Amino acid sequence: MRWATRFLQLGGRQRATALTIALGCPSAALFSISHQRPVLADTNLPGASWSGQRGDVAQYEAPRAAKQETNSINERLLSRGNSDPDTSPPPPHGRSVFAAEGNTPDDPLSAWQHATDRVGAVCGTFTGFDLASLTEKITGLIIPKWIRMLPDWMNKIQSELSMAPWSLSWEIWEEAHDPQVNPEIIWDAKVRVSEDLCVEELDFLRKRQKHTARALARYLGLSESEVHPDDVPVIGMCGSGGGLRALMAGSSSYLSAAEDGLFDCVTYTAGVSGSCWLQALYYSSIGRQNYSRIIDHLKDRTDIHIASPPSLLSAMSQAPTNKYLLSGFVEKLRGVPDADFGLVDIYGLALAARLLVPRGELRVSQYDLKVSNQRFYTDDGKQPLPIYTAVRHEIPHAVDNVEELAKEARFTTKHYDYFQWFEWTPYEFYSDELNAGIPTWAVGRKWHNGSSLWRENDLALPELRIPLMMGIWGSAFCATLSHYYKEIRPILKTSGMASLDTLINGKSDELVKVHPIDPAVIPNYATGLGNRLPATCPEGLRTSSHLQLMDAGMANNLPIYPLLRPGRDVDVIIAFDASADVRGDNWIKVVDSYARQRNIKGWPMGAGWPPQSDTEEKTINQMDEAPASAAPDGKSATRSATYLGQDVPDLGYCTVWAGSTKERGEYMDEPAATRIQTPEDDVHLTSPDAGLAVIYLPFIANDKVPGVDPTQSDFLSTWNFVYTPDQIEQVVALARANYAEGKEQTRRTIRAVWERKRDQRLQRDQDAKEFARASWNRRASAAMRRNGDFGQGDQFAGV
Repeated sequence: MRWATRFLQLGGRQRATALTIALGCPSAALFSISHQRPVLADTNLPGASWSGQRGDVAQYEAPRAAKQETNSINERLLSRGNSDPDTSPPPPHGRSVFAAEGNTPDDPLSAWQHATDRVGAVCGTFTGFDLASLTEKITGLIIPKWIRMLPDWMNKIQSELSMAPWSLSWEIWEEAHDPQVNPEIIWDAKVRVSEDLCVEELDFLRKRQKHTARALARYLGLSESEVHPDDVPVIGMCGSGGGLRALMAGSSSYLSAAEDGLFDCVTYTAGVSGSCWLQALYYSSIGRQNYSRIIDHLKDRTDIHIASPPSLLSAMSQAPTNKYLLSGFVEKLRGVPDADFGLVDIYGLALAARLLVPRGELRVSQYDLKVSNQRFYTDDGKQPLPIYTAVRHEIPHAVDNVEELAKEARFTTKHYDYFQWFEWTPYEFYSDELNAGIPTWAVGRKWHNGSSLWRENDLALPELRIPLMMGIWGSAFCATLSHYYKEIRPILKTSGMASLDTLINGKSDELVKVHPIDPAVIPNYATGLGNRLPATCPEGLRTSSHLQLMDAGMANNLPIYPLLRPGRDVDVIIAFDASADVRGDNWIKVVDSYARQRNIKGWPMGAGWPPQSDTEEKTINQMDEAPASAAPDGKSATRSATYLGQDVPDLGYCTVWAGSTKERGEYMDEPAATRIQTPEDDVHLTSPDAGLAVIYLPFIANDKVPGVDPTQSDFLSTWNFVYTPDQIEQVVALARANYAEGKEQTRRTIRAVWERKRDQRLQRDQDAKEFARASWNRRASAAMRRNGDFGQGDQFAGV
């Protein structure tokens, strides 16, 4: 009764929190306290002053050696302090930086205090329970056992996040101002506006080519002398989104490719959501560039839910994992005055506590927490270059009448919502929508007019850490209401609610513009760039202080777009698709519209899963109802309907399409893609007009692994975050069996592309020799005519 009385005396929000935990949803309770609107990281400080003169650091200066940095840091900071009497150098390590920034614990309520007050509210909710007075039996029936430890955990976390001297948060914030710990805080950076690849990536490509040439010789069973570096296909390998399912299936598929010798031939890897987590693990001290180690690590760490309070709170309250996990959050809350701090950030923290902490939780490395540090593995070209992806949802203001706009605005401005792609590599954070990017080590600092803004202490913020970005990469729950509705629509249709379905479906234009959960934000480097950005860049992006980024699976669950970026010149794309519904979503097919918009030559138009019977009928009906303007020559609808009416074979474990570089009209008699099904079809890959080769390997059921079906097995749901070692073994077995099914076709495809590039190089060499011979003959004939003795004289006559 005492417990019940105490419960009734609590406030409404506190009671909700207590019930949330008692009912088995404890992770939500930590964030339900006072959550009326997103918390803004507003420290009530004036904006950081910006001095445009930082000339002693190059625009894309590579990180210097630690010894050189250490020797020059003090002199550089002192020189800055002498040149500007209003700016003092940062305090030495071990002294508080509060006074230097004018941000003391007595300042008005800040975002940091908002966040820590939530922790305090949670503590107040649970520390009031007199658990000791309850009998063991009642406690076990009503409250989980870990609740007993909750007050101690929460009090400890609250103490460590108090910013009191020598607390954990105080120590993290001190190190955020130490150039020896975070050298990038004294590096200057500029926005690079260009369509070209950055210098570091071009240098990587030159070095990687030498390694892939040797690897290709081994993979194809050739001698190294037979493989010229210019003949080596540029291979991009990508994994899909799909949470832990994609992470585990991708690990198995990549392991099979590595054992086969194929992975060593790859130049780029690209990821969405779970496959981004895979890349982060591969280039860490946990994975050590070994997929077998990653699978063993997952068996050790994924048998507990990512939001399990005992494990999560223990990791946040005990050394060394507390500092390892919380450093990025402290830096963001304290250093970015107007950044939202919400569910995506918490999600990233929970993911990192499970996936980026090894078994035993002792051997953690801060070096694993920055994407830019991964260049240690790629600078020499020995490993593929990883590409991480996210998207921004652009929702333009509605235009009543496009004809009323200025003529140039009608064609340079998009009047519909769409997703803008952003990519991270160890070298650059870039968007081809903007044709602009910044060094990866500069992500997280504020920007204006193409330059990073220095803070009041003449330093920049450290690079945004991977735990925060893991939340962004996998934030599928930030989907629009339209995406959520697609998940429940089959239930409505089968429950006799067709009228409700029709009503809601008619509002799809409004649903697609609403995000129930706000995406995460990072500072916008495009602020103030003005006319230096493309004309198609929306005005809001030019002026907004932050970018709202989310899971790239909102646009396409396969990260193929970055592999099509001009300059990368990818010849072969190998796509491992572990999406929830590989057939229904048909992500390969979605690339067609992107290729048309960007005028990408060589993409196999029409590639993807063949339409199902009901989809065929629906599509044909839509074409019959389409206005005549959709098909000016009156042929498009007929040809498309004929194509849909064909008996197209279904896709299997491995499907290969070959594109074409031939010029085609807007309306084609048949799709440009050629499906490679037999060795005789390889002629389409070796043809001089052949374009991009796409090798598609979906994660589907296989009779050789009974009892595992991605569409039927409950544990393979995207939203399942608990896998037992036996379940992981089943995922591994299925992915490896599927790879084995297409192993030889993949090898045959790579060989065909290599032969085409070899023949093209030999033809170029032959043409160059013939051109040189013809040029020499022309010069010789001209010389003889100039001498006037053409056809006369002896062997000594002038030539």
